Amino acid sequence: MKIAFPFPPLAAACAALAAVAALAQAPAPGGAPQPAAARKIVPVDRIVAVVNDEVLTLNELNERADIVVRQLRGAGGRVPPQDVLQRQLLERMIDELVQVQMAKEMGIKVDDATLDKTIQRIADDNNLSMTAFRAALERDGIRYERFRDDIRRELTVTRLREREVENAVVVTDAEIETEIARAAKERSGEAEFRLQHILVLLQQQSTPEQIEARRRRALQALSELRRGASFAEVSATFSDAPDALQGGNLGWRPAGRLPALFLDALAKMQPGETSDVLRSPNGFHIVRLLEKRGKAAEPKVTQTRARHILIRTKEGLSDADARARLARLRERIVAGEDFGELAKVHSDDGSAQKGGDLGWISPGETVAEFERVLNSLRDGELSAPFQSPFGWHLAQAMERRQEEMSEDRKKFNARQTVRARKADDAYQDWLRQQRDRAFVENRLEER
Repeated sequence: MKIAFPFPPLAAACAALAAVAALAQAPAPGGAPQPAAARKIVPVDRIVAVVNDEVLTLNELNERADIVVRQLRGAGGRVPPQDVLQRQLLERMIDELVQVQMAKEMGIKVDDATLDKTIQRIADDNNLSMTAFRAALERDGIRYERFRDDIRRELTVTRLREREVENAVVVTDAEIETEIARAAKERSGEAEFRLQHILVLLQQQSTPEQIEARRRRALQALSELRRGASFAEVSATFSDAPDALQGGNLGWRPAGRLPALFLDALAKMQPGETSDVLRSPNGFHIVRLLEKRGKAAEPKVTQTRARHILIRTKEGLSDADARARLARLRERIVAGEDFGELAKVHSDDGSAQKGGDLGWISPGETVAEFERVLNSLRDGELSAPFQSPFGWHLAQAMERRQEEMSEDRKKFNARQTVRARKADDAYQDWLRQQRDRAFVENRLEER
């Protein structure tokens, strides 16, 4: 889980540091100034980066590093040297703050109700009550209020990305047809790859000297790998990619989600092999192929036949009231009463007259909250009351089946694949532009 921390205003941080300096110069008891040798300066905090009119402090950086170290050790990963870890984390914190500042300027906010629902969903996905979830965070050294701040920031940045990048991505009919043809061709071949990746980023309008320096850095990373250094360690030391501290792991990626530059290199590689340095407009890349696998059969979609009871909140009926009503209905169904008859009487949905029957539902045809709960149920299982944008639901997964994917579904999936690939590329370009436009002063190396 990505952890981020709130950043104090520049004025407040500077005032705190000035207070420390003033304390060091204060007269000794009795009014006489302390001799230089007798004064003891206790470092409290210092600024490690200035981003426009805000700062990042060493304490914030160290707190983030402590959490990352615990996560790496918990996963059995190798912890990079402290200076390497700090440099990598600080770059990500700067990028993060640039985006948060931009979102603030645009008036993009996440209200408390949305934040609470998101955190509840995270707890539900981990099969934990909120009490147990908060206790788990504390055991991991993460204060709950800090966690809330992080999730609010994540949601804010996501909304910014959707507004500034993803909504501007255009997918043409020709691209969809090309993607469908590519997927059909590769179903009998090696269509998915599990990769590790190192990126040495190029800034916009780099000079030839800067490009050459970045190329040499990529070659140095490749040299370390050729000498037997672990990919995770080299990634943590050299990579500018967001996943650098996670070993550069990209996980399984279908061929359609990979740039042609990678696919051309992967076509000549076997599992365990590492590419040469690859050049793209945004930098220099190194990829390691861990595994590859094919798709032998025509893709199918899992459909779920479901029914539900919906209670909408309204004046005089709060969320708590709606949830309590559904909890009582659930008890009656478990005790033997007919779901369909209760749905006809109590449901506010148009499906009420059909006993709440929604028919066969394919992935993507319902809102995310409903689909997530439905996917978690076994055939015949009844959910607990849950909330979606439409209100409060009680749902039952009646049965499931595998169906051939329709042409419309193939086009939908192809559009989503192309959109995701183009959005990934566009986001990296956009983020680099925002970073270039911001005033950033990195003071980490200062002592």
